[in-house]
Amino acid sequence: MGELFTFFGLISHDKTFIYLTHMLLTAGIALVLVKMAMSNLKMVPTGAQNVMEAYISGVLKMGTDVMGQEAARRYLPLVATIGLFVGIANLIGVVPGFEAPTAFLEFAFTLAVTVFIYYNFEGIRRQGIVNYFKHFLGPVWWLYWLMLPIEIVSHFSRLVSLSFRLFGNVKGDDMFLMVILMLAPWLLPMIPYALLTFMAFLQAFIFMMLTYVYIGSAIAVEEHH
Repeated sequence: MGELFTFFGLISHDKTFIYLTHMLLTAGIALVLVKMAMSNLKMVPTGAQNVMEAYISGVLKMGTDVMGQEAARRYLPLVATIGLFVGIANLIGVVPGFEAPTAFLEFAFTLAVTVFIYYNFEGIRRQGIVNYFKHFLGPVWWLYWLMLPIEIVSHFSRLVSLSFRLFGNVKGDDMFLMVILMLAPWLLPMIPYALLTFMAFLQAFIFMMLTYVYIGSAIAVEEHH
């Protein structure tokens, strides 16, 4: 099976070029949407402001369910930015002629590393380095030797979980769309577009939820004991 057709591929077939151009396109769209939402703020929101406020309220509600409202507000900028970026990146892949940046492992893994470093940093900052890493040992002293490697592997497996879940699902959706376009390029693709759009939003939601969960578990280490 050949590569996906992309408009940027007409300029260069280099994988890095296609990845970077689609990533920059995603960032550009995100910035334009935010600019539109903030350009004419009103007490009664309309248009882009209304959509953006609904999105922010939804992300905050999600975080409140995970870690409480105060903590959710503190980490809202990070999670909402990631969600917006991932959601737009996923949706780009639904449009024929474009490829989702999240279909590149480099993109998904970079986001996963960012979340991994950040939640560990927050855990150390909020709990202190000794108390934070103490929970890696578990609650029973005579099981320290067993719990330490298990916890280390568990934390690093989150990198794989975050990155490969996003990459695998989006890449699979791109391949599915390419097959549909090859078999019936005019009528049949209209049927799975709704499903692919839903999956694009779903993967962004899952990434945001896991980010909140990982941060919440890192800053609430003491409660686990």
